[in-house]
Amino acid sequence: MQVPAESWQDILAPQALDLVLMTIFVAVAMTGFFLKNVRLKYATLVLAVGYMGFSKSHLISVVDLFGVLDRTLPIPRYNIGYYLFGVFVIGSTILWGRVYCGRICAFGAMTQLMDAVLPARLRFEPPARVERQASRIKYVLLALVVAYFLATRNMQIYRFVEPFWMFGMFGTTSMWIGLAVLLFATVFVRNLYCRFLCPVGALLGLISKLTVFKIKRWSECRTCKICEKTCEWGAIQGPKIVESECVRCDDCERLYLDQKKCPHWIILLRARPSAPPTAPTGSSGVV
Repeated sequence: MQVPAESWQDILAPQALDLVLMTIFVAVAMTGFFLKNVRLKYATLVLAVGYMGFSKSHLISVVDLFGVLDRTLPIPRYNIGYYLFGVFVIGSTILWGRVYCGRICAFGAMTQLMDAVLPARLRFEPPARVERQASRIKYVLLALVVAYFLATRNMQIYRFVEPFWMFGMFGTTSMWIGLAVLLFATVFVRNLYCRFLCPVGALLGLISKLTVFKIKRWSECRTCKICEKTCEWGAIQGPKIVESECVRCDDCERLYLDQKKCPHWIILLRARPSAPPTAPTGSSGVV
């Protein structure tokens, strides 16, 4: 007896709700990104933890990279949301940089929310030189993890380099202890895992070298340190923004456009007090 062929309606029906919810989430995230809206940003972070984290437990993982290398990715027709999300992450990284890391990743969102509610006096900022050296650790981990997988084809290595399993609420006692230590350390060093240890962040950092719409800077940025001191990710070094470390968190971009805080605007308005303000030349296209 011949089995009737599946129609697209049969294929899409079980995935429809997930596709709609994911579309709404991405729309909220990107609206906040384009508008540089703080409330929408934090709303996105909460949604990322609740929806992408604990509800879907869907984060970009080294396991996805293993699937690419081993050609064992899910069947496309039954996992449309999975592939659309992957295209969005890669596409947004090429266009604007590590947007995924800055507001979509559930674990990164959780640590940013921690940073927002914990007392600032608990924070320890590592010296710039130490921070630059430590940021390379994640690239070493990425290389080691990929080499290990190619040699053993053992995907379970992800449990030792990623804490994302926590959103599925499973793990061994030692894994939970390790997570507790990591989160405790994050109380004192903000975004510790994302900045120094995340292999996915390293991979997206490499892709972000291709970023099209980069954050442009004023000529005054050569001497001004306001944005550099504000950056929580160590992505600003003098007049240079290090694209591989920047997660497009908006902090410097909001300062960049603030006519009361940014020296560029202050100097311009003092020199031409009657002239109407103009948009930044060579802006990133997301103002």
